Amino acid sequence: MPTTLTAFADVTTSDSALRRFLHGLPGVDAVGLEARAASLGTRSIKTTAKAYAIDLAISMIDLTTLEGADTPGKVRALSAKAVNPDPTDRTTPMTAAVCVYPDMVATAKAALGGADVKVASVATAFPAGRAALPVKLADTRDAVAAGADEIDMVIDRGAFLAGRYLETYELIKAIKEACVRPDGSAARLKVIFETGELSTYDNIRRASWIGMLAGADFIKTSTGKVGVNATPANTLLMLEAVRDFKAQTGIQIGVKPAGGIRTTKDAIKFLVLVNETAGEDWLSNTWFRFGASSLLNDLLMQRQKLSTGRYSGPDYVTVD
Repeated sequence: MPTTLTAFADVTTSDSALRRFLHGLPGVDAVGLEARAASLGTRSIKTTAKAYAIDLAISMIDLTTLEGADTPGKVRALSAKAVNPDPTDRTTPMTAAVCVYPDMVATAKAALGGADVKVASVATAFPAGRAALPVKLADTRDAVAAGADEIDMVIDRGAFLAGRYLETYELIKAIKEACVRPDGSAARLKVIFETGELSTYDNIRRASWIGMLAGADFIKTSTGKVGVNATPANTLLMLEAVRDFKAQTGIQIGVKPAGGIRTTKDAIKFLVLVNETAGEDWLSNTWFRFGASSLLNDLLMQRQKLSTGRYSGPDYVTVD
């Protein structure tokens, strides 16, 4: 099996070459995609399998606060919750990461101490991405210098929708390089497409391939700041893309749906999508994440119900 991007070396040599490749991808059957996503969402997961799925979902959460009113105290409280989501049950898994703005990275890093929870930071003029390249690079480098383990960048949707595909590709490449620290280690890069603004499933497929060709470690649906965020259908499409990309290159890319995933039932539907589309190799927080805040509380309440037989209610979990 190939393990490099050599086969795609000519694809990114010019805007016209990249355009030919992207518009040569198979068109998306929207009706079939949505029907398959809906069908997989009807799978019933119960008892032991449900308990496993809940713990897995908790371990995949990027616990997120991205508000203008964020304070150091709020970030420290969120970090404490990431490490110990349910103080009444120390067997509860830690979340995968805490996701904050760049100026809060150092606060989150200090609050987490040596815990096995990553610090993710949005960058590149999140959420709109409307800034000059030097500003986006500085935003990224500041977050990495402050200790970010992961960078969640946004593409310039205006450039993409105008058909400037090579510009979109080169932006991702530049941010990927900015993720590298002086010692040679690097923050993992998640590339956000804002699928709700890309208009068509074909555009989501094309954006996925641009991100993967440019070196994304994850492709991510949304910022959570627009009306349409993660859906089963757009996530299924992106899972198909990373599956196909690995089959052709040997390189595994993660997927992160974000925004609008609020309940345990929702999370389990997405885990079924992962298992049935990309396969078990993606069923870990190394390769699949949920961008969420309120989701964790519902998972904790359902977890408590499975262990005690009683539904505790929202007063028994902390408010983020």
